[in-house]
Amino acid sequence: MTIMRFNVRTWRCTVGAIVLAAAAWVSVGVFAAENPDAALIERGRYLATAGDCGACHTEPGGKPMAGGLAVATPIGSIIATNITPSKTDGIGHYSLEEFSAAVRGGIRADGQRLYPAMPYTSYAKITDVDVKALYAYFMHGVEAVDHKPAETQLPFPFNIRLSMRAWNWLFLDPRPYANDPGKSVEWNRGAYLTLGLAHCGACHTPRNILMAEQNSRLLAGADLGAWFAPNITSDDNSGVGAWSVDNLIHYMRDGHARAVGQAAGPMAEVVDHSLRHIQEADLRAIAVFLKTVPAIRDNTDIKPAFMWGAASDAFSTIRGVAVPTDRDQWSGARLYEAYCATCHQAQGQGSFDGGLPSLFHNTALGRVDTSNLVMTVLDGIHRKPDVNMPGFASELTDRQVATLGNYLMQQFGNPAGKVTVEQVKTSRAGGPSGMWMIWVAQLIMGIVLLAMIGILYVIWRRVVSSDKRAA
Repeated sequence: MTIMRFNVRTWRCTVGAIVLAAAAWVSVGVFAAENPDAALIERGRYLATAGDCGACHTEPGGKPMAGGLAVATPIGSIIATNITPSKTDGIGHYSLEEFSAAVRGGIRADGQRLYPAMPYTSYAKITDVDVKALYAYFMHGVEAVDHKPAETQLPFPFNIRLSMRAWNWLFLDPRPYANDPGKSVEWNRGAYLTLGLAHCGACHTPRNILMAEQNSRLLAGADLGAWFAPNITSDDNSGVGAWSVDNLIHYMRDGHARAVGQAAGPMAEVVDHSLRHIQEADLRAIAVFLKTVPAIRDNTDIKPAFMWGAASDAFSTIRGVAVPTDRDQWSGARLYEAYCATCHQAQGQGSFDGGLPSLFHNTALGRVDTSNLVMTVLDGIHRKPDVNMPGFASELTDRQVATLGNYLMQQFGNPAGKVTVEQVKTSRAGGPSGMWMIWVAQLIMGIVLLAMIGILYVIWRRVVSSDKRAA
């Protein structure tokens, strides 16, 4: 049965490839002969913004889309490539067909396979019409930059790009998004953006041991180095089921939803570079879709994250008490008074206008997972144009961050959430090491190699024995 399915699939893919190649050849010829109009280029610009292409392909201080940014992964940094229309260092020589193969199939024009840090498994959902608009933008709306970024150097066996062929066979669904006729136009638009261009699952869906998204746990939350991309399914407690559609729109557009939460870390970058530039109708469509994503709940979540906490202070515990000379011995209340109370106020209520958020009824302190709290204390929040919370990585020790974090959780948030010194140390270093993945992969490759040698040895022995009998 497996062989039959493989043969049918291979036959269908082969026939489909021939048909698509013919169609693409015709479309490329027509496209090259045309001068794409401004509307098509602008449409492509909008789609590229929705896809957040610039976030990875633009190095801080560098030219737009010229590559060079090191994208951290558990197995090493992947260097983003130049996707300007430079004919020497970029994609200026790509045909429409080759552009589509790279964006939706993870195959470069030279035949090399891309790593799924480039979310082509999500971009595979993009329609042919939108791919053509993206192509028009990248070829005619982006400045060509002759800049060759460094090559990605991953450890063995991940440096074998050919292995991505098998990975794609297992995990890449090459079919563009097809509308669900039983759903509204708005819902389908939201699904198309969420699952495709906006590639929300790239961060919010947990991955298996082979780093592929677990579709059975779509948008259920996932670790991102030292950060955590929370559950955004429709579950009331663990996800965004208790958020209103307007809450979600404000969060995506403004980076915060009052009395709910605010964006920090990687999500703040998504807001600034992508979501805040998206039309409200599209943001609403995403919100409508998210409210219907199958609910997945963590049983430790007994109420929505933004429902935890109340105004509180423990300053009475430090009044008249001598200040320890060793700051690692400072209490959480004293650390809060020294570093947080000026902005968030004595009882954590924030400013009256909401510009400085309340610490209670805030998702940042309402989850059992305290990763984002720790990283916010260490790194701060720096968002365009005027949101700026300082980070305290250079001022607070690991023990002080842990003490402060536990105070914040106990006073204003979910008391089940804990912060440990070891956790802060790991977060400060960028998150858990991915060396175990490298070791496992190398072990598997070693086992496979030994098995192949064993098989070849058995075959050789049989050949030798056969020759001896024949003699």
